[in-house]
Amino acid sequence: MFNLFKADEPSFNIYNQLPVARPGLIFIALGGVLFLISLLVGWFCLAAIFCILTAFTAWFFRDPERPAPPPGFGLSPADGRVIRIEKIDNPYTNEPSLKVSIFMNVFNVHVNRVPITGRLVSQVYYPGAFLNASFDKASALNERNALILDTDEGRITVVQIAGLVARRIVSWVEEGEKLERNQRFGMIRFGSRVDLYLPPESTVLVAEGQTVQAGWSPIWQTRA
Repeated sequence: MFNLFKADEPSFNIYNQLPVARPGLIFIALGGVLFLISLLVGWFCLAAIFCILTAFTAWFFRDPERPAPPPGFGLSPADGRVIRIEKIDNPYTNEPSLKVSIFMNVFNVHVNRVPITGRLVSQVYYPGAFLNASFDKASALNERNALILDTDEGRITVVQIAGLVARRIVSWVEEGEKLERNQRFGMIRFGSRVDLYLPPESTVLVAEGQTVQAGWSPIWQTRA
């Protein structure tokens, strides 16, 4: 039934035309069925509960369309709040980098988008813990999926990190593919985090505490 909604087919997720992410359709449908059954048998209080839960599920899995902004800057890969900006060695490439960490709470859109056009040269999944994603040590200890992009700005690393509640990291792209700026590439269910590793000389356009949107908010200035 899950595949009925094309929820596990990358192209349908990347180029999704629906207002909600496809992996959420099965949960929305299930909630709707339970709501109707409760209504038909006269369990109106239970029906009200299922109605609220179904509405919340649809809202949680929302996937709004976001046209790509003009060029000149790299985009945020996630909705959320910038919790840390620091110069640090990139643990995935062993190169100096500028790291921008974005915390996604349960109320944010959880579909992730490509920050800059480039070729995906490496994608590695790391099993791990499920600590609070706002902790610094979550970058190294939590379950995560690291994507390294070869771009005109150099190598950019995007890391999807599971959180205290998030237990499901999804990626819809494969190594060797060319990814386009603002393209959907995956999602993380419930509260989580995305780390972005940039070249150390990058000019960052955000500050800690700032709220950003995936595929729309500028994160750093690019040469083109």
